[in-house]
Amino acid sequence: MATRVFDKPRIALAPRRTTLASFSSRSVSLAARRVLNFSAAAAAIVIAAPLMLLIAVLVKLTTRGSVLYKQTRVGLDRRGARTMGDNWRRNGNVGGRPFTIYKFRTMAETASETQTWARPDDQRVTPLGRVLRKFRLDELPQFFNVLRGDMNVVGPRPEQPDIFSQLRAKIDYYPHRQQVLPGITGWAQINLAYDRSLDDVRRKVALDLEYIRRQSAVEDAKIMLRTLPVMLGRRGGW
Repeated sequence: MATRVFDKPRIALAPRRTTLASFSSRSVSLAARRVLNFSAAAAAIVIAAPLMLLIAVLVKLTTRGSVLYKQTRVGLDRRGARTMGDNWRRNGNVGGRPFTIYKFRTMAETASETQTWARPDDQRVTPLGRVLRKFRLDELPQFFNVLRGDMNVVGPRPEQPDIFSQLRAKIDYYPHRQQVLPGITGWAQINLAYDRSLDDVRRKVALDLEYIRRQSAVEDAKIMLRTLPVMLGRRGGW
């Protein structure tokens, strides 16, 4: 079967004429989304606290090393779409504000951190890590990233700076994902599995940009509600 290739997203690259009313409406929408995402993260931490404590104990008992895995990711680019061209090469910007993401560790402490496409038979993943990944439970600590303001619950998946740089050079409009805070879940995450090729990334970028065009608190709430069945059904999780 031929692989379906998404058409290039229709993105307005020219500056839009901003009126006071449109700016005010956008500000209210962003504030509403942030309140919803912050509240959802705080509630999730309270509800999932016993589970997170159990996972932390199991990780510590079954493998050597730290319970949490920390890694630098690319966050929100506050410069906006008008400066997402080649200017990053001149000013050294990595594409957005770097931040430290937190996850439960799912690989052996001695495992190589070389970035590769996801695969179900990755020998670096521990037995417990496979279970956590299947149900996306390794991502629970990211709710603290939401409270810190690094992420929202809903948004495009945050990427590593070096991988971001590579993908930016290969995929049209890739930097435009940084117009919003990255998320734990998102429109692309609930519809597609882990990336295994460049075409997979292109499909997700198309869905990310589709989400950005219609972003709202209502849209975020819908995606949050659809995330739980995805987790329980283990769709796209290894």
